[in-house]
Amino acid sequence: MHRDAYDEITDHAAAGPIPATRSSKYLPQINILPRRAGILHFYVAGMALRPELQPVCHELPIADVQHDAAGDDSMNATISMDAGAARPDLDKGLGVLGQMGFVAAIVAALFYVAYSIYVDASAAGVAPTAYLPFVLLFIALLIALGFEFVNGFHDTANAVATVIYTNAMPAHVAVVWSGFFNFLGVLLSTGAVAFGIVSLLPVELILQVGSEAGFAMVFALLIAAILWNLATWWLGIPSSSSHTLIGSIIGVGVANALIHGKSGTAGVDWSKATEIGQALLFSPLIGFGLAAALFIAMKLLVRNRALYEEPKNGAPPPVWIRALLIFTCTGVSFAHGSNDGQKGMGLIMLILIGTVPTAYALNRAVPVQYTQEFHVNSAAAAGALNVPVPAGASTAAARAEVTRYIADRNYSPATKTALAVLVQDVDRQVSEYGSLAKVPAAAVENVRNDMYLASEGIKRLNKEDKAGLSDEGREALAAYKGSLDAGTRFIPTWVKIAVAFALGLGTMVGWKRIVVTVGEKIGKSHLTYAQGAAAELVAMGTIFGADHLGLPVSTTHVLSSGVAGTMAANRAGLQMATIRNMLMAWVLTLPVSILLAGGLYMLFSQML
Repeated sequence: MHRDAYDEITDHAAAGPIPATRSSKYLPQINILPRRAGILHFYVAGMALRPELQPVCHELPIADVQHDAAGDDSMNATISMDAGAARPDLDKGLGVLGQMGFVAAIVAALFYVAYSIYVDASAAGVAPTAYLPFVLLFIALLIALGFEFVNGFHDTANAVATVIYTNAMPAHVAVVWSGFFNFLGVLLSTGAVAFGIVSLLPVELILQVGSEAGFAMVFALLIAAILWNLATWWLGIPSSSSHTLIGSIIGVGVANALIHGKSGTAGVDWSKATEIGQALLFSPLIGFGLAAALFIAMKLLVRNRALYEEPKNGAPPPVWIRALLIFTCTGVSFAHGSNDGQKGMGLIMLILIGTVPTAYALNRAVPVQYTQEFHVNSAAAAGALNVPVPAGASTAAARAEVTRYIADRNYSPATKTALAVLVQDVDRQVSEYGSLAKVPAAAVENVRNDMYLASEGIKRLNKEDKAGLSDEGREALAAYKGSLDAGTRFIPTWVKIAVAFALGLGTMVGWKRIVVTVGEKIGKSHLTYAQGAAAELVAMGTIFGADHLGLPVSTTHVLSSGVAGTMAANRAGLQMATIRNMLMAWVLTLPVSILLAGGLYMLFSQML
């Protein structure tokens, strides 16, 4: 029976001309798509397939079908089963009450953001003197939260695909579950990734983030990232939001340098970009290799046939397998929130620092002993630099020299002296005011910029062989940098909650396109329990590790490549059309986002 069905399908493929639709006694309908570039695609509507033929639809190796017409090339034909018995129900939504709760959560989150800013600004004694900055603030925050919302349904769909396609959880339950643990991941994140992303931005724009150029920067990079994410989501291609955002940041940096008559390479911290780029480049390779190795190890060590069989007609897996799959989905969702959620946090903090510096430029909640510790670390840093500070040295000239050093990374003997001047001046200001909370509004932005410059300059100087620093000196400078960062690199709780809401709610909508790609279009066979668990375990471990190191990685790359790795290890075969599309999207993401963000930055710089 199976061979008869196979012969009939291949006869259809080899016969010509082929009608648009042809019925058969085995297959009720075969929809033939038009030939393109010598490739024939046809699609089996499997709704009425007789049960004994269902295995054929998963296993038919219809490839390189020879057309009998003279001169025709070989053709690859792919048969996919639509709405077959093994496919999960992806169409059940949140329901009326769920939709009402979804809208209510969005409204509540927006009111909470506005109220939190009002409370913080009032506590810092900020009185609005003009409405334009607050209008720009509101628009920028909406765009930043919009990026996280899109990130939710664009990236987190990867986390739920395995539990949905192994029937471990119904689709509508899985996305809510994943959204909740994304929410928790954001709330409990460290913030290290957030400021790693921010350090890629041009230093002059960070120092003047409240200017028109600063807003142009934020608008350009976020809108570019959102546009590319939406484009790949619409095509159902899993691509990396991390790649997109970093490409956008590089594009803004290059455009900013060109606008100011500099070389395009001068606008980006390429050492940090390389470090992050390597993490993003190797993450899919790690996902593919480790998932394949883990799957092979499971087959050798866990001799349970149920793990390696396709789900049966919508029936859930055995309890222990189901618990493992739900655990891995939960871990990936939490890890995604803790890593990807931080990218929006760093940008939101830049927006807040630029518009309401009195409230957000300095951490007013540092411990009481902070001032004394800061003074001790400042003295140790000055000793580590070991250069005399000339009497009456210009702080403005020192700022200019350190800014130059951070931007072009060319060390000179004047660099150490300039840093020593900044260290001394920042220590003087903090000691005079008594604490960061007592820095007057007029001086807040200046103190924060000096602290930021000193921190970034010391970070680079500690890697500089020409500086001639001892090991003890490097340790003293690192401790001083920690004190500087404690006063400037902080994330208010309400920012975490707002981003958590955006990412969590985004997870609950728009997930179907990417889920179908991961669940159906990467491998040629249905995802098994073991394959889903192996891919999710590797993704969870990789993302947690990157979060600990403060590096952004792509959940999409790690998990989708992990699924591909398990398919290759199981010798099930890969759908090369999908793999080609994914690789093409991954290759194009950086250049497209660089060009898009750079162009938007130049446009907005003229408009604002």
